[in-house]
Amino acid sequence: MRISVIGCGYLGAVHAACMAELGHEVVGIDVDERKVAELSAGRAPFFEPGLPEVLGRALDSGRLRFSTDLADAAGAEVHFVAVGTPQTKGSHAADLTYVNAAVEGLLPHLADGDLVVGKSTVPVGTASRLSELVRASSGADLAWNPEFLREGFAVKDTLTPDRFVYGVARGEAGERAAAQLDAVYATALAAETPRLVTDYATAELVKVSANAFLATKISFINAMAEVAEATGADVTQLADAIGYDARIGRKFLNAGIGFGGGCLPKDIRAFQARADELGLDSLAFLADVDAINLRRRDRVVALAGELVGDLAGARVAVLGLAFKPNSDDVRDSPALDVARRLRASGAIVTAFDPEANATAGRVAPELEYATDVESALRDADVVLVLTEWTEFRELDPAVVAGLVSHARVVDGRNTLDSVAWRAAGFDYRGLGRP
Repeated sequence: MRISVIGCGYLGAVHAACMAELGHEVVGIDVDERKVAELSAGRAPFFEPGLPEVLGRALDSGRLRFSTDLADAAGAEVHFVAVGTPQTKGSHAADLTYVNAAVEGLLPHLADGDLVVGKSTVPVGTASRLSELVRASSGADLAWNPEFLREGFAVKDTLTPDRFVYGVARGEAGERAAAQLDAVYATALAAETPRLVTDYATAELVKVSANAFLATKISFINAMAEVAEATGADVTQLADAIGYDARIGRKFLNAGIGFGGGCLPKDIRAFQARADELGLDSLAFLADVDAINLRRRDRVVALAGELVGDLAGARVAVLGLAFKPNSDDVRDSPALDVARRLRASGAIVTAFDPEANATAGRVAPELEYATDVESALRDADVVLVLTEWTEFRELDPAVVAGLVSHARVVDGRNTLDSVAWRAAGFDYRGLGRP
């Protein structure tokens, strides 16, 4: 099929490359000339495992190209809108400026029978409004097809997703839209990927509901970590024990410095803001979820201070800046936030991340960045492990002890072997662990 993807950020670039990998003819469109130039040259503008290879194959095949001109969307049968919905300044609500601009910009280039497909995460009610605009202006249809990508696994999640959700209009238009999406995703559907066809509102709620649930689960175990610290219990063993319950499960029950990134924080805030607009107090608990999450950052800074006595002038090695491993994304990253708080408290911070040094440096130029883990550790008074990269999990504590000035470590992700680190002479502190 002929496909356009409007917005070539994290979501759009992956989607465009993967659609071409599946055999479709794709044009990715973005207003950022630099981004388009990088993608056209086969260079991914962010770190995502597997994307450079898929991008290169798609470009070499001739099925993928990039442009800054929305007019190049003309002639495509399906148009995916994959632009960002950041948090509005001064509010928790989602900013729909880019979504509205993308859809309105597409209108002159749509033909009767085309399908506009929203993939951006939007407040419930958005698709219904945009559907009326698209139908009245062009005769095209609109569907909402939320994405469920995990950073670090985005290529896999696009090519072999765990489910499809189509939010469509009622009647013949909805049947037509579902059939067009079936044609786009024919390969995955042939592998019996589950497919749910819903109304617009349900499709819009799926992504934010999933994110709210995951955020709640993470904050729950972090609240239990606070209880464990007060009582001498071990939150990791607690998580193991309750995780055996099939109704609960072990995933997302890892206590630490909390969640971050470009989705969970902003999505739960926008979800609560939308509920407030609807006159509902059903999601008031999400304010507590958010507060618990942010409180963990304070706790890590406090632990570092307890270990060194006074942060002013202390040499702190921060290992990890991305919000999660296998990513260079530092949006609302707890790790980067902790590093900046330590610096603001007077500590001399040397940070290292295998992939996120450059992205962190643009946001926090006040920090010192090491080129490798050994350089970050050298002469440190305390070490903080804040992103669970394999490289950090597999550090030999005996080797680390020979590099630092004082054997002190804060395990911000409860990812280290506390017995081994203590045996190597370290004063070890985890979150919710004795």
